[in-house]
Amino acid sequence: MQKRVALFAGFILVMMTAVLSSAAEKPIIKPYPHYWMSVATSSQNIPGMSAQMAGMASLFGGGSGFGPRRELTLQLESPQTPSAPPEAFHDIPPVQNMGKSLLLVTPKTEKPQRSERDYPPGTKEKEMPKVRMLYYWGCGETIGVGQPRIFDSEKSKPEDMAKIFKGRAPTVQTPPSAHKGWTYGEWPTPDERKDVPKDASLAGSHKIRGNYTVDIPFTLDAKRDFMPAVEFSSIKVTESGATKLEWKSIPTAIGYFATAVGSDGKGGDMVMWSASEVPENGMALMNYLTPGDVHRFINDKVVMDPSRTSCTVPPIFKNAKGAMVQFIAYGEQLDLVHPPKPKDPKLIWQPEWSVKVRLKSTTMTPLGMEAGADDRRDRPSSRKSKGQPREVDRDSEEKQTEDDNSDSRKSKGRGGVGDSLRGLFGF
Repeated sequence: MQKRVALFAGFILVMMTAVLSSAAEKPIIKPYPHYWMSVATSSQNIPGMSAQMAGMASLFGGGSGFGPRRELTLQLESPQTPSAPPEAFHDIPPVQNMGKSLLLVTPKTEKPQRSERDYPPGTKEKEMPKVRMLYYWGCGETIGVGQPRIFDSEKSKPEDMAKIFKGRAPTVQTPPSAHKGWTYGEWPTPDERKDVPKDASLAGSHKIRGNYTVDIPFTLDAKRDFMPAVEFSSIKVTESGATKLEWKSIPTAIGYFATAVGSDGKGGDMVMWSASEVPENGMALMNYLTPGDVHRFINDKVVMDPSRTSCTVPPIFKNAKGAMVQFIAYGEQLDLVHPPKPKDPKLIWQPEWSVKVRLKSTTMTPLGMEAGADDRRDRPSSRKSKGQPREVDRDSEEKQTEDDNSDSRKSKGRGGVGDSLRGLFGF
């Protein structure tokens, strides 16, 4: 009996030694501050509109969205709790042209209020809007084989919509935020906001300091500066009704992606398209992506290689009265941890802080504007002759007005693209 007890005690001792040894090899890493910079360039491309015209449009109510706009979001979280009111600053380089530092404000914690969903007029809360969605993909003059995939809210099953909207899942990125046990600061806020100048640059030395974080010094190079705005050098409608998009190469881009949405111009059907060579709706890809995801999606023939400078949207919007393309250029992300993780696994590693800088450049542009202008120029009634007044066919104009009103009534009866999306997805 004593021998068995001795053997059992020896076994327990060996197991405890193994556990303690394992714990010694993998020490628990204590929480440390995390700082994120989300750097974006956004714009709206209007065919034929120069930069000067865009600036004038913004002065006359066109909004700053017409011209390139630089956007910056700063977020800091730290496990430290200050004895005084929380205070933190981001010291910036002089070339940023925004002063010496930006104040990171700790927002007041308020209980989130439940907001009622805004459903389309005449739509009950649990009523599915009547809509047909036609989904296409791929760049080219012609529509690919097996397209479109169609979802009809009156005929299709829920799993049919799941197949259409099934897309690749990028790496989940969780920025710093306010949560229990941590102190949080951000910029901008409603009370602490500055427009980022058009000539601002992030290249240079940066430093985060405050009473709830250790000092976080780091340097950004040209690869992590604001990306150039996406600029289409040409938007042309071909004889087939396709739209060829050509854009200027962005030196710091590591990949491109594009989607488009509009109506078919007939019965109010919703038409969706993505530049992917394989079925991919791309709804989750119009945002910051990690470099690993970008390279993976390029290999999957979903994201366009950075060497690409053109893509032709098939003739799926040739009858549309309104279609919009969204375009994104992904930038090279920066991930810093101090001190760096040692190569020797036996060495104890305790990070003091981390920094993530992620970049993107986005734009939106309507499709079909140049086609409409070309059509008007080709019409005999629009050609001006010297010394002769332009003839106007009143009957034709009245007939065109009636047709336009009829199309408008059909569209309103079925619900617009925005209403259909809100009703289906609840936003």
